[in-house]
Amino acid sequence: MTVPPDAGTRNGPPATLPGRHIQHTRDLAYVSFDSDGLVPAIAQDARTGEMLMLAYANRTSLALTLDTGQMYFWSRSRKEIWRKGATSGNVLSLVSLHMDCDADAVLAKVRPAGPVCHTGTRTCFVDPGKHEPEPTAAASEEDDPEGGPTFRGGEVLDNLWITLRSRAAEMPPGSNTARLLADRNLRLKKLGEELVELTVALTRRDPAAITGEAADLLYHLMVALLGAGVSLHSVGAELARRAGDDPPGRRNDP
Repeated sequence: MTVPPDAGTRNGPPATLPGRHIQHTRDLAYVSFDSDGLVPAIAQDARTGEMLMLAYANRTSLALTLDTGQMYFWSRSRKEIWRKGATSGNVLSLVSLHMDCDADAVLAKVRPAGPVCHTGTRTCFVDPGKHEPEPTAAASEEDDPEGGPTFRGGEVLDNLWITLRSRAAEMPPGSNTARLLADRNLRLKKLGEELVELTVALTRRDPAAITGEAADLLYHLMVALLGAGVSLHSVGAELARRAGDDPPGRRNDP
């Protein structure tokens, strides 16, 4: 799935962001994206201060980073957004996001879940004088910032959420998603209809119909969440909380 980079200019941000600390998606208005809609993004270990990697980000990938708490970037070669650790599991969990004095570069202070470099080293800025572990199989499959695989298996919903965020940002004419996002009553009506259709399919025990209707319901549910300003990450976090905190026998126990 390809998401075009956001349009950007070299005219600079509209004003100075106090503290240069990017805390909300609205703060991205202060970032000076280049003519391709991109900005260099440096990841730094929040605990040690070590520089981990450099990649590029656009407005959508930074919004996803703030939304989900994990680092997203833009691949200039593949022309798509990718999530660090999507393949290997070596995600970068965001601690804080900052921009530099000219607002044309961002620094992400993160907690790495494992080796950061696709070669298997803990950082892409390897000190030649220090021994580094050999690349592991998982690390070797990691998403290189400019190449390699992305969005496999369980990334389908993540991928769809990126598409929906892109449609919300651009509202392209003729887009069904844009039409739903522009009309609250319509998107809620469609959500209700899809729920009924899935219920009917479940009653009839038709596997093909159930699969199709469930996919339709998930799409319309995600559109409704986006329209209400609720992130997919927050729903996932709530499910994780219930799975981890609820003792057996509770109403929401899986």
